Amino acid sequence: MPATPKGRRTEAAFLDAARQVFAEKGYFNAKISDIAQAAGKSPGSFYNYYENKEELLEALLEQFSIEVLEASFKSQSDDPLESIRGAVRAYWTTYRKYLAEMVGVFQMSMTDAAFAERWRENRAAGIRTVLAGIKNAEKAGHHVELDPGTLASAIVSMLESFCWVWMAAGGDANVNAPDDETAIETLSALWYRTIYFVPPSLA
Repeated sequence: MPATPKGRRTEAAFLDAARQVFAEKGYFNAKISDIAQAAGKSPGSFYNYYENKEELLEALLEQFSIEVLEASFKSQSDDPLESIRGAVRAYWTTYRKYLAEMVGVFQMSMTDAAFAERWRENRAAGIRTVLAGIKNAEKAGHHVELDPGTLASAIVSMLESFCWVWMAAGGDANVNAPDDETAIETLSALWYRTIYFVPPSLA
């Protein structure tokens, strides 16, 4: 990132403009000239900050991850269900905020090997967070009895796929579209019960 305040403001302007243009035109249809115009800058100045549109999308993906993790951290509670609900809310609301970018990320990860690796790195941050929660549950005496890494991957995949289906892919046939609270509560319950469920015979 440019070291000067002016440089940081200019880069922030490009990021904000990219989000606007991606939302209006879609990632693949967006041109660097469109982004520069929305930022109030010349197309040539774009290249002082980014080599190409893909690099800008990577920067927005990183911004997405930071916002999710920060919001999740702020929602931490002594009550595991509240912590999980806070993490789900952070992911759901931030995914909606960055929907155009997430569509671009998904499309790029399907067509570009280097970007697919970048997408996996992004997932890894979420998997580490879920793993930490699983380890805390086990320390508290809850026996998950599933491979922690596989379980963390499954939980992150559940969040990712559910957001994609209902925000980007038009939902599922013959299923009423959930409102935000219904979606958050459902995902939170699935996550919580998978880790903290106690069979009635042991309750």
